[in-house]
Amino acid sequence: MDFDNPSREEIERRLGTVKTLAVIGLSDNPLRTSYAVSAAMQRWGYRIVPVNPGIRGALGEPAHPTLSAAVATLGPRTPIDLVNVFRRPAHVAEIVDECVRLGLPALWLQEGVVDAAAAQRARAAGLFVVMGRCIMKDRARM
Repeated sequence: MDFDNPSREEIERRLGTVKTLAVIGLSDNPLRTSYAVSAAMQRWGYRIVPVNPGIRGALGEPAHPTLSAAVATLGPRTPIDLVNVFRRPAHVAEIVDECVRLGLPALWLQEGVVDAAAAQRARAAGLFVVMGRCIMKDRARM
């Protein structure tokens, strides 16, 4: 199954409106890619919400065991604008299910995180979806 990412302009427009990123699979280890990418996004002014049951927190923010727990804790005053995924492709389908159930607006699957069927399902449910690209690299081009 093929999947076409949004255009560069659409991606830049979306990143220009996002304020809060939930990062699924964010590590508290500064040597991990998820940490470095999220730290860069934080420096650009995005709020980072770590979602990882195996850590207490990262980048000065408390971690949440699930995306649902993050949404419940943050409440409607701090909506999650985009879910950034650093998990193996085998986990993407369940992440899409959770994003759809929670009514979240956007999903970003990092480089190497590819599940075209799940990405298409997310898009069909109304989510803005980017797959197999690094959010930090796209943001750096802006």
